[in-house]
Amino acid sequence: MNLKNKTAIVTGGISGIGAAISLELARCGANVAMIDCKPWEEAVGMLQKIIEAGTKPQFIQCDISDFSAAAKAVQSVIAEFGKIDILINNAGINRDGVIWKMTEDQWDDVVRVNLKGYFNFIRAVSPLFRVQQSGKIINITSINGLRGKFGQSNYSASKAGIIGLTKSVARELGKYNVNVNAIAPGLIETDMMKAAGENAYAAALEEIVLKRLGQPEDIAHLAAFLCSDQARHITGEVIKVDGGQYI
Repeated sequence: MNLKNKTAIVTGGISGIGAAISLELARCGANVAMIDCKPWEEAVGMLQKIIEAGTKPQFIQCDISDFSAAAKAVQSVIAEFGKIDILINNAGINRDGVIWKMTEDQWDDVVRVNLKGYFNFIRAVSPLFRVQQSGKIINITSINGLRGKFGQSNYSASKAGIIGLTKSVARELGKYNVNVNAIAPGLIETDMMKAAGENAYAAALEEIVLKRLGQPEDIAHLAAFLCSDQARHITGEVIKVDGGQYI
């Protein structure tokens, strides 16, 4: 995929799926601004990998759920690169629990980061995309936003909300030549998955038709395609990458 001279924002861009996307976009020629709440020290390795891929990186520490901080981060990217062509909303958290035990904070934290955080960055880039008459937005959701999951009512609700957000924004920005799509991963081998424990791993693997875990790169390859001109006539879609887990 040719993304030469493009500028991309990737939230949650220094670990897991976000890191794989950041690196894949860089390998395709894009400059990459990684937005993350993690400290600078944890971003150094990814910054070096982007440089080695032959493009320019930027790291901005930011709480994506903070509306003003998100707007400021977008302006910092524009100041650094002069433009933004791609927004990948990927950062997210989980605070699992059955509904009869879930606390208000568990609910609010997940919805604030996973859903409001995506809104914050879309809101910040959309005026620019309208003016330049181009842009790509990709929202990372989950198959659990399509079907629900025991013990994850907050997470599933936030991911379902992202799907509604994706389709609405695709309608609103389509006339400005902006493509807006969502990717819905199944079980992907990341630190978040490992933290879920062996029982969760075994249960999910039983569901997966291909009988293997997805890798972050499986999501990154699709993201790069959706950012390219080859995907210029695709918008408002939710594409599952799950090895058949949803079937």
